[in-house]
Amino acid sequence: MMVVLPSLALALLCLLPAGAEVPVQPDFDTKKFAGMWHVAAIASNCSVFLKMKDGMKSSITIVSFMPEGDLALKLIWPLADKCQKFELLFQRSGQAGHYVAAQEMRDLRVMETDYSGYAIVQEFKRRGEEPHSALQLLTREQDASPQVLQKFKELVPTVGLTQDMVAILPKSGECQEGAGWHARPPLCGDA
Repeated sequence: MMVVLPSLALALLCLLPAGAEVPVQPDFDTKKFAGMWHVAAIASNCSVFLKMKDGMKSSITIVSFMPEGDLALKLIWPLADKCQKFELLFQRSGQAGHYVAAQEMRDLRVMETDYSGYAIVQEFKRRGEEPHSALQLLTREQDASPQVLQKFKELVPTVGLTQDMVAILPKSGECQEGAGWHARPPLCGDA
């Protein structure tokens, strides 16, 4: 019995980050948050991301809000031979700064932002056998300050991720006006 209790306690501690409530920016302001952001860093446990992370470059996310409060994202990713564009739509939840995409079982939260320089966004996907989590550092300019990068890295373990899952994305002047919108990016774990 003495061996079981420490093992059970350790197992419960490991589950806390995945099940813990992720904080959302207090008094989230959609008007200030809307606009263009650069993805400066990502941390994720998605196996597809982990295979590709060393070759990724900074991308662009354009955030807009629908009249009913839903969040629309346009993502523009530079790939080796082309620019990929995707559109995602998240419905607002009962809390400002928290959005869901029910069909894809995605949960998106704006954890922290100063609106003019940076934002830290957490996305959690429950689809499939294993849940996938991602933390993104968005910046208005392509460069992220060392202080903001440090803040991002400190938040990584709070969402159940590790430092070896982090990619600081190099600048990219590509894909400002690429062609070809897709309904959504491939989901981690999609067949």
